[in-house]
Amino acid sequence: MMYPFLTLDDETEITHSDFLDTERVKIYIEKPDEKDCFHYMTCYLPDYEITEVYGFTEQEVQNYMDIIRSTVHTV
Repeated sequence: MMYPFLTLDDETEITHSDFLDTERVKIYIEKPDEKDCFHYMTCYLPDYEITEVYGFTEQEVQNYMDIIRSTVHTV
């Protein structure tokens, strides 16, 4: 199950999972797009592994990763 985390001004939605069996958390980012319907990307914490990207530029991916890094709390 995915849980809402953050909605940006441009309607980008960032959601997250519970801890998975692999002790990681899935982060999913989705943004509406008139031409492609949606742009999206998936990454996993705590290693910040990006596993798929569709429609986002490298700069957009970096910006979203910066947002994720700035909100993750380490213990």
